[in-house]
Amino acid sequence: MTKSKDTELLNRLEKAARTGGITKRDFIRYSVLAGLTATTATGLWSTKAKAEPKKGGTFRWGIHDGNTSDSHDPGTYLTRVMIFLGHTHRSYLTMIMGDGSLGPDIADSWEPSPDAKQWTFKLTDKASFHSGKKVIADDVIASLNHHRGEDTTSAAKALLTDVEDITKDDDYTVVVKLSRGNADFPWLMTDYHLAICPANDDGTIDWQSGDGSGPYKIDSGEFGVQFNLSRHDGWHREGAYFDEVVMITLNDPNARQTALVTGDVDAVSLIELKTMALLQRNPNIVIHNIPSAAAITLPMFCDTAPFDNVDVRNALKLAMNRDDIIEKITFGAATKANDFHHSPAQPYWPEDIPQREYDPDQAKSLLKKAGAEGLSVSLSTADSVYAGAVDMAVLYAEHAKAAGININVVREPNDGYYSDVWLKKPFCLVSWGARPTPDVMYTLAYKEDAAWNESHWQNERFNELLLQAKAELDEERRKEMYSEMAVLAKDDGGTIIPFFNNFVYANSSKVGTPENLAASWENDGGRAASRWWFET
Repeated sequence: MTKSKDTELLNRLEKAARTGGITKRDFIRYSVLAGLTATTATGLWSTKAKAEPKKGGTFRWGIHDGNTSDSHDPGTYLTRVMIFLGHTHRSYLTMIMGDGSLGPDIADSWEPSPDAKQWTFKLTDKASFHSGKKVIADDVIASLNHHRGEDTTSAAKALLTDVEDITKDDDYTVVVKLSRGNADFPWLMTDYHLAICPANDDGTIDWQSGDGSGPYKIDSGEFGVQFNLSRHDGWHREGAYFDEVVMITLNDPNARQTALVTGDVDAVSLIELKTMALLQRNPNIVIHNIPSAAAITLPMFCDTAPFDNVDVRNALKLAMNRDDIIEKITFGAATKANDFHHSPAQPYWPEDIPQREYDPDQAKSLLKKAGAEGLSVSLSTADSVYAGAVDMAVLYAEHAKAAGININVVREPNDGYYSDVWLKKPFCLVSWGARPTPDVMYTLAYKEDAAWNESHWQNERFNELLLQAKAELDEERRKEMYSEMAVLAKDDGGTIIPFFNNFVYANSSKVGTPENLAASWENDGGRAASRWWFET
């Protein structure tokens, strides 16, 4: 086919898309024949076609990172299966929209006091649980209190430590009083732990039954295997186009990708980056490559030798060649990080902090200073953590040899990785989902008393700044505080951060998706079941 014929065919395809004379599947197929990649063709379709969501069908969703030890208790949500299931069968006060903005869920609106120490949430009167009960203020209060108090085991406890009281003005008005101002508080309500569950008479919540008020209700299921869901007719927001949803745990990357290629599933949450180029040539598959604030971290227990020495920690940071890892492991689908958990995708980005580069000689010097020459450490990882996680650890070990460091890569089982390895072993590889603001990330994983302080890092100045920045209303001053916090984490902290990974996932070309895909989690912020549809 000549270049002129390629252009002529593309023009005809664009006209057919605009007038509704072609399906998305055929548009992509013929565009690939005309010389475009499937990804480019998909982007062209989204700008030319009048794609209207259609209802119907069973959406089969292959998801990585699910365990038999998972639970319906929102305080324990951890794996992708738990998080995505939570976004599918339960609701939250607020939600992150496809364009990254903050939108309504159970709450129709929210309003702060002038000092941001009190927030009033007006609830929708249209939400109902799958059991038929209306969602009211008592359910919201009990659900938030589930993560508060001395006895709670919730990982979200750190997010709500400033909450002094939660009351109601009426059945559809909730008032939250804080000990200090927090301009980001409505964003905190999107945290995947803070799902709204039915309240019991004693003020606790019924999480055990799996009842929820989300777009789909659970019909049957088993963690680590599969969940079958059907549309909740009482869903109070847009979406829920599929009749049924099947969420299948597929931890093995080859099995997950094969299931997509053979048509056994309609979408997957993670693809192998090393085969991304090959998959892009398949006209029946659409790949999404979404930059995000998600990150890969390598936390070191700062209270455990040899990581209790800051020179050892910084030597290990200097012993990693981030550019090499991004090229060979992510195939460019990442943004280089700098050992502080603040992404360019988040507000208040401190762009003027010098980038830490690979410097094995400097690493050697620091180890000599620490009396730790010939350092040998074990690094735990698993395939389910990230596409290429094991290969990345092995590559890092090769980099570290130039600094005289021996890294023993321990390949852990996929099942139970986050319950048996993370927060338990002193040096491991972790995948963090995106958080909307630096305050949320630092509160979850760096605050001194946070349940998920994965590196056991304690820094008095950092914690002081964290509290001040929450209530600071001057934007420039707040940015300065986050910049100082980033430097502290970079130079004193116990976490190596090689990159902020793009969310790279895929679906069948027969699946329709919105023009904007949320960058908070894979598969449109974990809400593919309610936001996507079948086009053919």
